[in-house]
Amino acid sequence: MLVFVLLFVAGAEWTFWDEFQTRFNFIAVDYLIYTNEVIGNIRESYPIRTIVAGILFATAAIFMLGRRWRRPDDTSSTFGSRSVVAGGWLLITVLTALAVSGNLKQQTSNEYVNQLAGNGIYEFFAAVRSSELSYPRFYTTLPEATAFANLRTLLETPDAQFVSDDPLDITRTIRADRDERRLNVVLISIESLSAFYSGAYGGNPSLTPELDKLSRESLLFTRLYASGTRTVRGLEALALSVPPTPGESIVKRPRNEGLFSMATVFNDKGYVSEFLYGGYGAFDNMNYFFGSNGYEVHDRGDIAPDKIHQANIWGVADEDLYSLALDEFDRAYTAGKPFFAHVMTTSNHRPYTFPEGRVDAPQGKRESAVRYTDWAVGDLLRRARGKPWFDDTLFVITADHCASSGGIASLPVFRYHIPLIIYSPKHIPAARMERLIGQVDIAPTVLGLLGMSYRSRFFGADIFRLEPGRERAFIGNYQRLGYLRNDQLIELSPGGHLGSVKPDYEKNNVQPEVAVDATLAHEAISYYQTASYLFSNGMLSARRADAALPR
Repeated sequence: MLVFVLLFVAGAEWTFWDEFQTRFNFIAVDYLIYTNEVIGNIRESYPIRTIVAGILFATAAIFMLGRRWRRPDDTSSTFGSRSVVAGGWLLITVLTALAVSGNLKQQTSNEYVNQLAGNGIYEFFAAVRSSELSYPRFYTTLPEATAFANLRTLLETPDAQFVSDDPLDITRTIRADRDERRLNVVLISIESLSAFYSGAYGGNPSLTPELDKLSRESLLFTRLYASGTRTVRGLEALALSVPPTPGESIVKRPRNEGLFSMATVFNDKGYVSEFLYGGYGAFDNMNYFFGSNGYEVHDRGDIAPDKIHQANIWGVADEDLYSLALDEFDRAYTAGKPFFAHVMTTSNHRPYTFPEGRVDAPQGKRESAVRYTDWAVGDLLRRARGKPWFDDTLFVITADHCASSGGIASLPVFRYHIPLIIYSPKHIPAARMERLIGQVDIAPTVLGLLGMSYRSRFFGADIFRLEPGRERAFIGNYQRLGYLRNDQLIELSPGGHLGSVKPDYEKNNVQPEVAVDATLAHEAISYYQTASYLFSNGMLSARRADAALPR
């Protein structure tokens, strides 16, 4: 059984590397919580029977070949003496696990090399231990007063005014510079849609003809960077506009109810706010999080079986999710309510299956799934154009995160580049926004385009009101935190490590170390330290006073 388990884990590591370009990490731990989706995904993606049969054959062969080394040649030992030996080995194992840090493998500037030097089983249990990381315990900090003073300076924008002198309160009044437009908003976060797939972002060949065409009629953001490498990180940034604090996403943490969210603003304006997901929203705690933060929740369970053209373990085909969404939009329109909807797709995810006849591409390939995802967006808009609410609707099309997260660098910046297209032909003229923008900036930028004045506890800013030269973006994984500004990437990691590299925006290259800019380092620490503090202390919650601002 031990040989079988070791061989099985070795095979699992191979496939995990193929997907994430890393040894086991917190993603592996996280996925074990949701065994239905994960086991189903494995069964749909790999020839499991053949693989298990091969492992069983290899196990039997190793077991038989190793018989002579297992034969005892000591007939005089006692149970007690053997127990002492076994206890000694157990003690050495425990002490080694406690004394050896996974960071010892970080010996080169090539993250692939560092990961290959790791031990998968050890890395798995190290990830279990680090699933919740206390920022003040593991990361570089500033004095609390200094960090919050820095943050308030960083959050100052021409459209914002702090509501109090409390140094720990980041609540601002945001005043729009245009008349309010009560347009519907449809925010589509597409699973794993990296910018490089699209011709609008230089992809060659382009896998997204529909988005390419749409980009020429829209407000196109050319330099948007995702907050993280998991769906929950994207949802967290889009809903809460908060940097990716270390450890687990806020979407899955305890005490994540009643937070100040995008829905808070829209609900106070009289909108219906909805979250629609193509899979079962129990996965990654999505239904609970959105349902506890101002959204009506709809998922795969709300779609009648005869309305589903195709589905896999992760969810229904994007076109079926969009059909559900269109029905919900019609319902809100009939009730005379403007609507804000966050739609989260699933088709661009392994095993990469989709309805036949939509695109001329084989099943089971990532590139094919991208083509289908693009087709489905075009199909959604073709159907929506016939709706009475279409002309007064803002479509915001982006991604939850990029297609793959690994690279030579620890935080490979080029991997985090994702698209952002805002389409509303009657209200938003076609243009290109070339300034750097982070995923946390999408919510305040959309609200700014609508001309909404509101109370805010967002960390993001309306890019159209932010002064030139102040652009920045947050990127990270569950341990390493990045702050991208002025062509430097400040990196914070456990153990109080702080460094700076020159980001590569285009290719999978080493990102050389550069001298740390003390000002940028203090900005990075202030953002992440205060975000962790505010959430941990319940200070990112929505408040009744937030609704007091005149519409």
